[in-house]
Amino acid sequence: MPKTFWIEREIKKSYQDLVDDVNQLQEVSGYIYQQNGYNVFVRIVHSLLNDYPIVLFDGDFSESEFSELSKGLSNFEKVKIRANQNYSLAALGKLSENLKNWSIMLFTSGTTGLPKLISHNFASITKAVKISEDHKKDVWAFAYNPTHMAGIQVFFQALLNHNTLVNVFKKSSDEIKHLLQEYRVTHISATPTFYRLMLDGKTSFANVKQISSGGEKLNDKLKAKLKLAFPGAKLRNIYASTEIGSLFASQGEDFIIPERLGKYVKIKNNQLLVHKDIIGQSASIQFKDGWYYTGDIVELKEETSVTKFSFSHRENEMINVGGYKVNPNEVELEIQKIVGVKAARVYGKKNSVLGNILCADVVSVNLKEKAIREILAKSLQNFKIPRMINFVNEMKLTRTGKLPR
Repeated sequence: MPKTFWIEREIKKSYQDLVDDVNQLQEVSGYIYQQNGYNVFVRIVHSLLNDYPIVLFDGDFSESEFSELSKGLSNFEKVKIRANQNYSLAALGKLSENLKNWSIMLFTSGTTGLPKLISHNFASITKAVKISEDHKKDVWAFAYNPTHMAGIQVFFQALLNHNTLVNVFKKSSDEIKHLLQEYRVTHISATPTFYRLMLDGKTSFANVKQISSGGEKLNDKLKAKLKLAFPGAKLRNIYASTEIGSLFASQGEDFIIPERLGKYVKIKNNQLLVHKDIIGQSASIQFKDGWYYTGDIVELKEETSVTKFSFSHRENEMINVGGYKVNPNEVELEIQKIVGVKAARVYGKKNSVLGNILCADVVSVNLKEKAIREILAKSLQNFKIPRMINFVNEMKLTRTGKLPR
């Protein structure tokens, strides 16, 4: 078992530290409400060893958000733990044994309204974890919010293989590159926005064996940059959500519905539908004839023996500009193709005449607004060209590390 479990700047926590810190907890609640990734993971391991359910609140939630979201969760009162509990390192190899009461409840990102509370058991939260001798030496960059689904899945992948986690969440580009190289990171899972803001087109990372991208659309330009930065790495493009966990994976932008999911996933009117049998439990999820309408709109590709598709946009993301519907992903993609653009975010701003005017925030090097407009005019209709282009030094991201909509 590797000595190190968690690396946070100058702090290193071993697996023995993890167990020791679990043993220090005497009385806890079923709530986990903090930002520190290591402390979140100590509490999760504590809940597993002591078999009680937990709710993960985003450490960035305000007091009012916490108060509103915790309503109806009065059963998560103080959990009394005997003072003489003394788990050993070996207990980490038996986390899934004798679980009767444990569950983990997570909130969706809230980008489509009030966050929904989703409950998973151990089997559903770890269904995508791969455990083998081949994974024992993996070193993971931890690039997600520790209280969100993507972060929890990376945590379990590392924990169950006894890997090291190197925290790069909310770190600067220079610090991320330094950490990847210093600790010889082999695996990274992050959003496309994370990669765009980190990559400089010059630095490469020979030790990285696998990079995973999820949460946003992966385009060919970024894919090419990833191949240059991580020349020895396999690329996995992942579709996942808090409600479902990981569902699809591919090496590019196109996905197929594998045979094992044939009866659980379908496409209707270009929207992805998932059957209730593979979704976490929640009183907030609405089903129609047993199907959950994800709101993810897809583009079907040429017909073959399997269903092949790519994700286009969220159903509620379209922006009404003077009666025209604009897909912000499409416009972002065209802006990101421009040489010198590092990242772009397209959004609507309320306007009394047009309904919305299209705006764009752009992180770039030595580009002028006029030049961007002239390039966009060659590929986009006039109403899809942003009226306002703001040059910014950094991109404001959501709690999940994605571009806000």
